[in-house]
Amino acid sequence: MTEKISTGWQKQNDRLNIQGEIERAIEIVTGEKVDLIASGRTDAGVNALNQVANFKLEKDFPIEKIPIALNSQLKKSIRIKKAEEVDERFHSRYGCKKKTYEYTINNSEQGTAIYRNMQYHYPIKLDENKMNEAVKYLIGEHDFKSFKASGTSSKNSVRTIFDAEVKRQGEIITIRLTGNGFLYNMVRIISGTLIEVGEGKILPKDVKEILEAKDRLKAGKTLPPTGLCLVDVVYEELN
Repeated sequence: MTEKISTGWQKQNDRLNIQGEIERAIEIVTGEKVDLIASGRTDAGVNALNQVANFKLEKDFPIEKIPIALNSQLKKSIRIKKAEEVDERFHSRYGCKKKTYEYTINNSEQGTAIYRNMQYHYPIKLDENKMNEAVKYLIGEHDFKSFKASGTSSKNSVRTIFDAEVKRQGEIITIRLTGNGFLYNMVRIISGTLIEVGEGKILPKDVKEILEAKDRLKAGKTLPPTGLCLVDVVYEELN
């Protein structure tokens, strides 16, 4: 739905944000004020290729015209890709069953100018095979307290990771995680820990011990938001 915007998804009265911009566009196009509900919030600097959000209109409006109508009112950093009518029970957040995030690392010496807002530059050579070995320890249902940002309000840190892998294509390393939900900064902390594995500072099996420790201080640093992207959201079918 969006490429990039500076202050993240959540509506804020005094700062540019995605939710507020789309709600403004909807009101211009339809004449109705709506409450836009997303599958989840993305922080400032985080990208999203396939964010999902829903809203309710009181009057009929041609569904097929919504993308082009809204895009005509939106900044070019936000694009509506598709619109469809859904069951009234559909909820973008609570109906979400799987999310996939990718963290992209530019592992070249000089980095990139063009994609600087979509990649994290790390010039020290990383071993993606060891990183991939390490990330497999995270698959399954675990308490991810070690990978939760300090001060996070969420009390329950148990999440399920369905799939996890690290791949390299040339100088680009991609960390891909699919789960039923993610804690605040969880993917960025996991990625920071995997960089330590790739650099040889810790062993792949150490990630299992870090996970079991349930201690944020045991894990790696929180990487910048720039390399993080929400790439897919999956929903259950309503009967």
